[in-house]
Amino acid sequence: MNKENRDAILALIKREVVPAIGCTEPVAVALAVTKAREVLGERVVKAEVFLSRNILKNSMGVGIPGTGMIGLPIAIALGIVVGKSDYGLEVLKDLNPEVLAQAKELVAAQISSVQLKEDVPDKLYIEVHCYGNQSHSKVIICGSHNHITYVEANGAVLLDEMSNGRFRKAETDEVELSFDTIYDFATETALTDLEFILEAAELNKSAAKESLKGPFGHSVARVLQSSSFQDIMGSSIYNRLVAVTASACDVRMAGAMVPVMSNSGSGNQGITATLPVVVFAEEMNKSREQLVRALALSNLMVIYIKRGLGRLSGLCGVTVAGIGASCGMTYLMGGSREQIAFSVKNMIGNMTGVICDGAKPSCALKVSSAVSAAIFSSMMAMDNKVVSALEGITDNDVDQTIRNLTDIGSEGMTQTDKMVLDIMVNKKQDTRG
Repeated sequence: MNKENRDAILALIKREVVPAIGCTEPVAVALAVTKAREVLGERVVKAEVFLSRNILKNSMGVGIPGTGMIGLPIAIALGIVVGKSDYGLEVLKDLNPEVLAQAKELVAAQISSVQLKEDVPDKLYIEVHCYGNQSHSKVIICGSHNHITYVEANGAVLLDEMSNGRFRKAETDEVELSFDTIYDFATETALTDLEFILEAAELNKSAAKESLKGPFGHSVARVLQSSSFQDIMGSSIYNRLVAVTASACDVRMAGAMVPVMSNSGSGNQGITATLPVVVFAEEMNKSREQLVRALALSNLMVIYIKRGLGRLSGLCGVTVAGIGASCGMTYLMGGSREQIAFSVKNMIGNMTGVICDGAKPSCALKVSSAVSAAIFSSMMAMDNKVVSALEGITDNDVDQTIRNLTDIGSEGMTQTDKMVLDIMVNKKQDTRG
């Protein structure tokens, strides 16, 4: 691989593997509100938020960090009182009890509204209008969670990347990726160029350790490791790598004020692509270099698949992250290029079709399922067992198999995605009435 391509891939990973506090969809809404408040120039008296289906779906049921509250009204209020847009997806890290009290007052005053916006240029779309007594501002985030594409204040356009309403795709598509390119990059790049990926390991391990401080979400990890179920689950590497990964998701989805390293705009994807690989490497006494290369392989594979799938879709993103984790663990098992490709096919043959029904505490259950499937897929691959081209959507070519998966998720599940949101919205209405 030439230096130009290697440097481009390194830059891509560093753009896509970044810290985030809280579920990235409501946090992205808070980021857009923050930017709109900053350019408004006076106190916000009203905020109107227009969201794509996928942003709305992933913002309804998840805890907002440091608040003990769920959903968009408090996320919007925090964007008004405490956010700093320069922080990106850590926009809420300055939260303290005083500003939380102010935000709760804004929620009680009902100064914000949220509406579904149809016919948007991307499934990831956030449009915010903030009003003062004399001023108005408008901000749009589109394409990725921290990509502010349009800023307007009192009729003056300060930033416009929407190209007359048509969003220009970000630079992530400029780097050519394939399975072989990813394998060569992860196994041949100088170790010193890759060691930054260890920050993801440390950050996500810290989030997992936070779960020891008390119950979070559905406490999936605590159930897995409970003495009551030792006869069923036992004490094994498998149990530990599933439990540690689930524990970080438990903490994050419950709204703990803890940063995680995300991948392709999702904290749960970052957790799932990282922690199974880390725990497996530690339990099997693998070297620092082996861990670094396995993490690079896992995270870059997720970026590659998510490029075709889209940042938000009807297909659960942690199942994609599980594919990356399986690649990383197969590498740590001593797997060859072919066997790592087998692990991809095994995962796709197993996990295709798991729906995304929004960000919520029970995402930890899906994380557990994805990690379980990942280790099984690796074990099968190391035994040279692979889902064949005669079965389902699997193709002889691993890249075509990935394209089959992303086509189903990005196009085939579009109607499913709409139905999921309709069910969620109507269920909320029924609960209230």
